[in-house]
Amino acid sequence: MTPATPASLQLPTILVQASAKGQVLYCQEGLSFWGGVDANSGVIIDVHHPHYGTSIAGRVLLMPTSRGSCSGSGVLLQLARNGNAPAVLVFRETEDILTLGSMIASQLFDQPIAVVRLPPTEFKALSTALNASVSGNSLTFDDQHIALTPLSVDKIHLTDSDRSMLQGHEGAPLKVAMEVLCLMAAAQNAHRLIDVSRAHIDGCILTHDANLDFAEMMANMGAKTRIPTTINAISVDRENWQAQGVSVDFGNKASRLADAYVKMGALPTFTCAPYLLEEPPCKGELIGWSESNAVIFANSVLGARTVKHPDYLDLFIAMTGRAPKTGVYLDENRVAQREIHVTLCDDFDDALWPMLGWLAGIKSPSKIPIITGLEAAHISQDDLKALCAAFGTTSAAPMLHVAGHTPEGRASTLSTIDCVGINSSDLCQVWRKFNAAGTQVDVIAIGSPHASLTECRTLANLLEGHRCHTLTATIVTIGRDVLSQAEADGTLTTLTKAGVQVIPDVCWCSITEPVFPPSAKTLMTNSGKYSHYAAGLTGRGVRFGSLAECALAARNGFTLDKLPQWLSCKAQRQH
Repeated sequence: MTPATPASLQLPTILVQASAKGQVLYCQEGLSFWGGVDANSGVIIDVHHPHYGTSIAGRVLLMPTSRGSCSGSGVLLQLARNGNAPAVLVFRETEDILTLGSMIASQLFDQPIAVVRLPPTEFKALSTALNASVSGNSLTFDDQHIALTPLSVDKIHLTDSDRSMLQGHEGAPLKVAMEVLCLMAAAQNAHRLIDVSRAHIDGCILTHDANLDFAEMMANMGAKTRIPTTINAISVDRENWQAQGVSVDFGNKASRLADAYVKMGALPTFTCAPYLLEEPPCKGELIGWSESNAVIFANSVLGARTVKHPDYLDLFIAMTGRAPKTGVYLDENRVAQREIHVTLCDDFDDALWPMLGWLAGIKSPSKIPIITGLEAAHISQDDLKALCAAFGTTSAAPMLHVAGHTPEGRASTLSTIDCVGINSSDLCQVWRKFNAAGTQVDVIAIGSPHASLTECRTLANLLEGHRCHTLTATIVTIGRDVLSQAEADGTLTTLTKAGVQVIPDVCWCSITEPVFPPSAKTLMTNSGKYSHYAAGLTGRGVRFGSLAECALAARNGFTLDKLPQWLSCKAQRQH
């Protein structure tokens, strides 16, 4: 059952104040700013989005809510600083990522972007307007003037320690952190903060200067983490980028960004899959993670609890050990709100899970789904990793359930929620969408999110005794811990002998030329997440397939332009 909407969320509210006006751009489908919007121009680069190619700069941008990467807050900050941000952001549902980005732009850089949340009736009315403006606590469009309620932190219950930080008694960095945490708590209708046991930093990728400027500003202020804190993948192989042809300017900036977080007390884990580290969070543990795939995996597969915290807020949580008590920290907000029933035969391969995750997000763009119909299937941790990562590209929900496989995947409430279906025909459409490029493959991209040890072993077995094609670069991105394990058990040696380049620290979603081969025209990946983002991030054609199909393409230099046998047979049967 969907939790009731608090009365405060039904009021027209201004979450970040600024005076602005512009033409209305209504997006019925949510948008991930990271990987979906060019951080310099403000043009939508997500090739799967209906408004691909449209500029959001200076527009009054309406969306039900955002979706995708937690790094969208950093993209918005960059846009605010270069003058290409939307004039106003308007949401119908709760939204954290872009709201936090505007708060940071206002609090630390004096460049606020107005953020408004409207109830459905007012949102629908604004969606048909040509122009709109915000001034003070008023929204104006056509002949309507809507009074906006400002955020108030007065109702948030704070401990003595919280108040001490908020009043500046423990230094300027903690004062800033607690001010923003309280504002976000008010925006989320939270009435108190909770203790979290660990944090994960996502804003450490050098896709623009805003991330570096924020991190160094906080580090120079003397900010320090107070709970165990890991760091996401960064933009370079931290120890080896000089030998990889990376420009000195980019390499130094990326290293400075990583080093700023280490200086503040974070561990140099440099992985987008922190759940693969030793001692991952346990069921019921309250944590403060950013990075969308990690959040969804932690909630869904591990049964830990974390909101999908935006970039920058992740640091403030690490500094204070506190987070707003809201969202999926609460039992009632973790229940399934939509059933997705999957109808398949039993002979699928690992390509199913990225496509299924991507489709599940399309079918449930903001509600937590429970996937049924796969109760008898064998599903590995790697399958769930791929499912969760792809789901996070198309849904704003922070978790999903898989009946019979995830800790909270109970089917007891199914009679009270709506149900949608996914069958092989749906998967065929996704496969074709993911395979719009030609069949010659120049790059094999494995490790988005970072590859696990079992994935590395499987790829090594597929390539053992073979060599990768001389014109096809085969690259695996990986975390440092998994790299050490692969080196210890001989997996790394097998991969290297086959011509595979294994790169730690950096991930495909942050990889840049020349580590990404500049002459490449088409890449192939087994990742639904990277299949979604790669065209916009790299400008290259994209092919998708199972890990075995990627290995075969690595050896041959090309792939076949036809449906996998298992999917082709099923689609024919259903017709």
